[in-house]
Amino acid sequence: MGPALWEQHCCLPVLPSADVAELARYPAGSYLSVNIGYSLHSMADSLAMVELLRRDAAADGRFRLVETIADTEVAASGRKAAIALAFDLEDSRPLDGDLDNVARFHALGLRSLLPTYNHANAAGGGCLDTDDRGLTAHGRDLIRTLGEVGVFADGSHCSRRTGLDIAEIAAGPMIYSHSNFAARWPHPRNITDDQARACAGTGGVIGINGVGIFLGRNRVEGRAARIEAMADHIAYGADLVGVDHIGVGSDYSFDGDQFNAEMAAAPENFSEDYTRWGPLQWVPPEDLLGLGRPSAGKRPAEIPATPVPSLDEALARKGFTEPERTKIFRGNFARAAREVWK
Repeated sequence: MGPALWEQHCCLPVLPSADVAELARYPAGSYLSVNIGYSLHSMADSLAMVELLRRDAAADGRFRLVETIADTEVAASGRKAAIALAFDLEDSRPLDGDLDNVARFHALGLRSLLPTYNHANAAGGGCLDTDDRGLTAHGRDLIRTLGEVGVFADGSHCSRRTGLDIAEIAAGPMIYSHSNFAARWPHPRNITDDQARACAGTGGVIGINGVGIFLGRNRVEGRAARIEAMADHIAYGADLVGVDHIGVGSDYSFDGDQFNAEMAAAPENFSEDYTRWGPLQWVPPEDLLGLGRPSAGKRPAEIPATPVPSLDEALARKGFTEPERTKIFRGNFARAAREVWK
């Protein structure tokens, strides 16, 4: 298949040290949604982050900042293919309680937002809460506002009931940008079958992630096992809700060392389900399509010299046709974006 990839969620450090050039590890023609903040971050933090990334992306020349769905299509076409770049928020805290700020962030490239990150806030419940409160009245207004402005409503990191409430209220496709299936691995961050069915019922898409603790494959040496586990979650989802509702949101963290240190420093934002497996491991961009794998001299530390089959190859072995894999790697999220984005 071609090199175009729709990556619905990845992370740079939400710090002035963030280097947009790291994103060029994804193939030209890809669409990337990059996180600009979660529950630890204020509105000022997220605005500073998005302005930094927009400025540096424009100066770099390899990126196209997304305003409309047409920008993702132009970026994927021609000999001068670029990486289409948009942004997401993993919590509603950076909105500072003001729903008018959805439009403010949208103007800066925000195209998806999830109301709660792991724990309850003014919008709803989180996946690590023992008391599942669902969306609050403010959270319901937030989901309606996202639809009006043209931003994906995202159920990742939310509680089960909150995710079901999003599906009920969303006027168009909702998404789980980076969530795996609890039936395959019973981690509280993974979603239930009823959440998946409700998402698909909106026309939405579930992006499978490559985080070791959410796959049950977090050993440092388990690189090939993580790819196979991602393929297993994709196959499970395709059987459950249909191949048209499955995509990729790898949750790859270019700030992996910093994020692991953050978990150690602020364990109250996470739980033993995050920390007891050791430092988090991820599936890197090079292992998704198997394209542009770096030479030994430029190889990131988490990619050993020995090659492994890519996720694309693993899906082909499972019987997914090339048109089906094209849907999973790009087409499904692109279709949902055409419906949601204004």
